[in-house]
Amino acid sequence: MYKIKTTEMGEILVSKEAVETIAGLAAVDCYGLVGMVPLNIQSGITSILGRESIRKGVEVLSTEDGLVVDVHVIVGYGVKVSEVAYNVMQKVTYVLEKIAGLKVASVNVNVKGVKVLREK
Repeated sequence: MYKIKTTEMGEILVSKEAVETIAGLAAVDCYGLVGMVPLNIQSGITSILGRESIRKGVEVLSTEDGLVVDVHVIVGYGVKVSEVAYNVMQKVTYVLEKIAGLKVASVNVNVKGVKVLREK
């Protein structure tokens, strides 16, 4: 559990799973990202996580300086990977700090693959 705030009435705590879900939803909202993949991906990119299990592509560790967030993603073919990764870092940090009230030390983006997007 992560403490967000302490008031005269008590403490506000958020579970690790909730923080992982918030970070995952913030990440997939970024342009150029196809989706999240599980941390323990073994045999190729077979399944991109759906919104209901988005947190399985995020790992959160607590340090003295704040949270260290690792996200595991698939990017779209034809986008600049470094820009997509930077946008993910910025968005996850912003959402966790400004919306959830948690201090973030770093966000690490692990690009696990590239997927060709079909034309609509």
